[in-house]
Amino acid sequence: MDTLDKFDIAILNELQLDARLTNTELASRVGLSAAPCWRRVRALEEAGFITGYRAEINRHKIGLGVLAFVRLDAAQNTGDMLKALEEAIRKIPEVVSCHYISGTGTFELQVVSRDLNTFSQFARDVLINLPNVKDLHTSFSLGEVKASSALPLGHLTRSAS
Repeated sequence: MDTLDKFDIAILNELQLDARLTNTELASRVGLSAAPCWRRVRALEEAGFITGYRAEINRHKIGLGVLAFVRLDAAQNTGDMLKALEEAIRKIPEVVSCHYISGTGTFELQVVSRDLNTFSQFARDVLINLPNVKDLHTSFSLGEVKASSALPLGHLTRSAS
């Protein structure tokens, strides 16, 4: 499956809005009968367009009131050193997102924590002691304007027409 048609795009859109839809509900919303809809969902999963399903949890409700953006500078930007750092970052549950970035810094992390004191301790005990870390620069979220994992699909609709 290399290209997506209007039904595939509609399926992706509906599942982004509510991944708990039954196949019957999904089929109805996208204008297909149940069996073809189910086959398309399976094909989208097998082709890697759908990579998983999960619950979105309100971090504030579970006591994670701090969201920090941490720019991490590597001491050396060589392959083996960066791979070791990447592997270490992947193992830290408080790091919910990590991107290799251009410009100043090597990685941009999103880190959640209970409060500022807990984050401060975490930064001193964990982040600064990661392999090959030279420096950390942290900014804190003062409030979320938009937080979504849904991807825009409008560009697919235009190309599928």
